[in-house]
Amino acid sequence: MTHYLRNCWYMAAWADEVAESGLARTLLEQPIFLFRNGEGIVKALFDRCPHRFAPLSMGHVTDGVVTCRYHGLAFDASGTCVHNPHGPISRALATRSFPVVEAHRAIWIWMGDPEKADAAQIRDLAFLGSAPDTAFNKGYVLGGGNYQLFVDNILDLSHTDYLHPDTLGGGSITRTRAHVEQRDDGIIAIQWDSYDDVPPPLVRQKMPAGVERADSWTHVEWSAPGIMKLVNGAVPTGSPREGAGNSINVHIMTPETATTTHYFFASTRDYALDDAEMNAAIGRIRAQIFSTEDEPMIAAQQARMGDQGFWDLKPALLRIDEGAVAVRRRLDAMIAAEQGEME
Repeated sequence: MTHYLRNCWYMAAWADEVAESGLARTLLEQPIFLFRNGEGIVKALFDRCPHRFAPLSMGHVTDGVVTCRYHGLAFDASGTCVHNPHGPISRALATRSFPVVEAHRAIWIWMGDPEKADAAQIRDLAFLGSAPDTAFNKGYVLGGGNYQLFVDNILDLSHTDYLHPDTLGGGSITRTRAHVEQRDDGIIAIQWDSYDDVPPPLVRQKMPAGVERADSWTHVEWSAPGIMKLVNGAVPTGSPREGAGNSINVHIMTPETATTTHYFFASTRDYALDDAEMNAAIGRIRAQIFSTEDEPMIAAQQARMGDQGFWDLKPALLRIDEGAVAVRRRLDAMIAAEQGEME
């Protein structure tokens, strides 16, 4: 049995994925139905009618009331049955509701104790909401692999030198020792600062003509359960970083099951904010890389691991694993503490 951290906010969808008619999505192995009420506010119900267990998402939503298509029972946003065409409403006719919040162009869901849900605990990603449409792109991949494998993939970026040699690679990450910092606010930060090295192919395209060497930086900040902010940039060797321009990205992993993951990603920047053509190109390249290179590799990892746990397989750890291992141990400790409170 897989244990998940539950008293935290998980990203459930991009906000524009959820229309009034709703969206069915499995999160932490539970079927969830996301929909909007009559005022356009997102709500979430356990996607199973208590009568004969039909998916509520196969029904219809009217003014925030979900009607089961199988026998016509209707439920409000709290999961309470408000209409039973076959007789009286009993306490058994109810389904679970979940706290949800719309913020930063995303929908966030609390899968644990609803009494502990506090919207102030949602990771501050306000830069996504404030980015103009011409400097914001996003994507989604349903990945074949445990969510922690996808998290590892962002926390050990030396893989870019080998998995993405024609775009994000180049060798500088492998040649740079990562600095790992565990902060009191729960964030684990991993920083690669490279000097006078060969820039990745996509970075070289942005350099002035004739520039072959660069100083570059890639900084990742992780917070539980799988939310990562990644900032990177580069300048010709010896040039000042101030005003050089940063790419600001998020990589957010939410478990679907023990072996599948909802992978949400987005990118913005602090330069060329009105360049819609550049923005579209960045979006296309990133989506292609994640869907045709990262996801197939992680799916292959999962296939080789089977149903065995990461630590059970006794991985041969390298120096490059320092950040990913720190995150795994932090998350394992948080899950164990939560499980202990529940027992």
